[in-house]
Amino acid sequence: MRTIAASLLLACAGLTLNAQAADGGASRDDAVAMVKKGVAALKGGAKDKAYAEFSDKGNAAWRLHDLYLVVYGLDGTVFAHGANAKMIGKNLIDLKDIDGKAFVKERVELAKAKGTFWQDYKFTNPETKKIEPKEMYCERLDDTVVCGGVYK
Repeated sequence: MRTIAASLLLACAGLTLNAQAADGGASRDDAVAMVKKGVAALKGGAKDKAYAEFSDKGNAAWRLHDLYLVVYGLDGTVFAHGANAKMIGKNLIDLKDIDGKAFVKERVELAKAKGTFWQDYKFTNPETKKIEPKEMYCERLDDTVVCGGVYK
């Protein structure tokens, strides 16, 4: 009986995970893979070309559901933004989320201290247009930080 109950519990857990994927949300693994792919593209040369590709909403190679890349300089200046190209060139070091968290400043500080990290904050989901908790995976590359996040 316990084996049947355990099997049912595992099956239900699997259905929950599949339902989340069916809803269109990217996973933590997707975020890590996209950031690593972005870092590799930047290491390959032509940074300006890569930034433009990351920022092109129509470029399917750099978007997965609600997942996109952002690249900041270590001073908070945006080099690429997959959800809002109008942010490119702006220094967002003082930008705060709805709770008052200076998430760009924190992101830059974490990049300098750790190099690779996850960060929590709140941001507008480009698919739902609602402010939602977000988890951002970031890797430092030279004088930039490359990030991709998932909504919780």
